[in-house]
Amino acid sequence: MSTSWSELEEPTARAPLGRTFSVGLNAFEAKVIEVQAHVGQGLPAVIIGGTVDSALREGRERVRAAIVNSGFSFPDGKVTINLAPAELPKRGSAHDLSLAVAILVATEQVTSVRLSSTVLLGELALDGSLRPVRGILPAVIAARAAGFRRVVVPISMVAEATLIDDIEIGGAHTLKEVVAWSEGKTVLDTVDGESSAPEPRMVPDMADVIGQTEARHALEIAAAGAHHVLMTGPPGIGKTMLARRLPGILPPLDREESLEVTAVHSIAGILSPGSPLVADPPFIDPHHSASTTALLGGGTGMARPGAVSLAHRGVLFIDECAEMGGKVLDSLRQPLEEGVVKVPRRDGVAEYPARFQLILAANPCSCAPARDTACMCSSVERRRYLGKLSGPLMDRVDIRVRMDPPGNATLTTASGESSAEIRVRVTGARDAAVERWREFGWRTNAEARGADLKRHFPLPPTVTRPLELSMREGRLTARGADRAVRVAWTIADLEGRGTPTETDVAQALLYRDRGGLR
Repeated sequence: MSTSWSELEEPTARAPLGRTFSVGLNAFEAKVIEVQAHVGQGLPAVIIGGTVDSALREGRERVRAAIVNSGFSFPDGKVTINLAPAELPKRGSAHDLSLAVAILVATEQVTSVRLSSTVLLGELALDGSLRPVRGILPAVIAARAAGFRRVVVPISMVAEATLIDDIEIGGAHTLKEVVAWSEGKTVLDTVDGESSAPEPRMVPDMADVIGQTEARHALEIAAAGAHHVLMTGPPGIGKTMLARRLPGILPPLDREESLEVTAVHSIAGILSPGSPLVADPPFIDPHHSASTTALLGGGTGMARPGAVSLAHRGVLFIDECAEMGGKVLDSLRQPLEEGVVKVPRRDGVAEYPARFQLILAANPCSCAPARDTACMCSSVERRRYLGKLSGPLMDRVDIRVRMDPPGNATLTTASGESSAEIRVRVTGARDAAVERWREFGWRTNAEARGADLKRHFPLPPTVTRPLELSMREGRLTARGADRAVRVAWTIADLEGRGTPTETDVAQALLYRDRGGLR
């Protein structure tokens, strides 16, 4: 008589298994992580698997201390924790809360009725209190997209989490509070979304700028179409003063743009706790000694967003750009063209949004006197000084302005037009562009693709005649011609015209020829 293998096996009880959910960030991409905890026989140990970094491996000691100091028992046997999917890299301490609750569920110290539809986020201190973590906003967005009903976060992160609608948010101070909530013994704190309203921005006014009529008009065109600008001129002429007032004439971000920018700043950890929503275009001004990593992003572990991503939907201002390394400047070419930055990593490519407006400022030469007549540099030295601004980079800069010292009479005149007055025209021009490009998903004239402009919005030969002459003389590339057409559309939008004229195209070309690059 034969005996089957199953008959030889002794019945065993099912091993305790706890399951919770968290969210893992890989640059700007967020995915829901399933945390499984298994408690079995063997020597006391905690093993964490699933492609985790050192911060997560160290978390087992934080979790052990937090569980014990919260009044619960930590299992004496072998604890195996897996974070799935295993092939997705997991980093940081945001999974601590989910790890601890999974262990408590596995040891039957916590019921898991509410946990199957809940995402748990937060770092644990040794005493069991919850500490804030980066990337709460994109994590909540990912949880909502995956169909979860609620997210539990540290109490200090509730204002940020409640920026997202259609999902329940609960804020907890400690691990003990989360356990009591999961058993229906308490209600987690939350806040009204109105309490996280953005603070009004304090931006210097354009009325402070005396003279420099041409530069002011150039920045108005740039603001209306999100075009890139180079300003050259001697020190103290007002280049930085103008650039810092550019955000004041830009329209506020719409809801979608605001959440995009806030998500990037959340990952970078630079949001204001009281008013986390970024409602106005950001202004980022890295030092001219900044490295490529500082501009594009990177660092150890998960690639952090760089200056180009922090300036998403806003302004990236680089003062004294001729002092910056040529390779660093050329690294801006790809995000300028594509609106995203791609940072190669060991486990793949980290990608962040980078649709920013670039404003460059430079002195005309290294000695930089107040007057050109006092310059001690030769023509070769002047060309070498600005030579770091390569041709391919400058081909992507739509407007170039050479600023000269104003006369004495100009300095004694009344203040110029205010930012509020200019913003009205800029907002009208941007609204016209949004309506025109709505079908293609573009928001500004600078985003429009040259091929689509020619196909869907062709201009008659009589209007594009200045472009043809410049290209025939070798003063303009095909990319430069496309960009000049976009500037012409912006000029027409500011004037309230439905389509550019030959004069608009000629003016756009004139702005490309100026700037002191010789």
